[in-house]
Amino acid sequence: MNTERGRPRPHWPPDVHVRGVSVPNKIPAHHGWHERGYLPHCDVPHVIQSITYRLADSLPKEALARMEAEVQSGSLEEECSLILRRRIDAWLDGGHGACLLRQPDVARMIIDNWRHFDPERYRLEAFVVMPNHVHVLIAMKPEVSLSDIVRSWKTYSAKQIARITGWEGTVWQADYWDRYMRDAEHYHRAVAYIHANPVKAGLAKVETEWAWSSVAR
Repeated sequence: MNTERGRPRPHWPPDVHVRGVSVPNKIPAHHGWHERGYLPHCDVPHVIQSITYRLADSLPKEALARMEAEVQSGSLEEECSLILRRRIDAWLDGGHGACLLRQPDVARMIIDNWRHFDPERYRLEAFVVMPNHVHVLIAMKPEVSLSDIVRSWKTYSAKQIARITGWEGTVWQADYWDRYMRDAEHYHRAVAYIHANPVKAGLAKVETEWAWSSVAR
C-alpha cells in the first residue's frame, strides 16, 4: 500500500459511475490525506463521501476521537475496525447528551443548510439527522474542499442551534468522520445504513416514519 507522510493510502478503484458521478481512479496531486485534530481525512474532488459529525456532549471526546482515528487510519485489521466502528455507532445511537437535534426546528435547519449548497458545492445524496449526530452523503465537486464544506455547515448550524435553543456551551465536537465510497456497492450500503439508522436506534418502526431523513422526503 502506498503511503503519504507515513499514512497508508487506499488502493484507488477503477473508474465507476454512481448516479452519474464518475469516481476517478487516482487521487489528484493537489489533494489527499490530511489531519484535523485526531482524525485523518481523505479530501479529494469527484468522489462520494459519507460524513458523520456529532454534538459536543454526545460522547466522551478524547477517547472516542482516538478510537475513530484508529478506524479511519487503516492501522487496524478490517474485522477489528468494523467491530470498533459498530461500538462507536452504538454509543451514538444511545442518545447521550442533551440531544438538541431532536428539536424539529433544529433538525429542519440542519437539512435546509445542507440543501442550500446543493448542487453548487456538492450533490446531496442521502442524509439523516439523529438526536445527537448526523450522517450525510455527498458527491464532491472540485471547487470546494470537504473540510471547507463541513466547517461551513458546523459554523452556521452552531450559531442557529444556540439561537433556537438558547444553548450556551460548545455545540459540535471538533472534527468529523468521513469515508469515500469505493464503488457502487459501497455507495448503496452507505445509503441503506443512513436510512436505517433511526430504526436501528429505536426511534422509528420503519425508515419513512423518521421525518429528518432523505428517505422520508
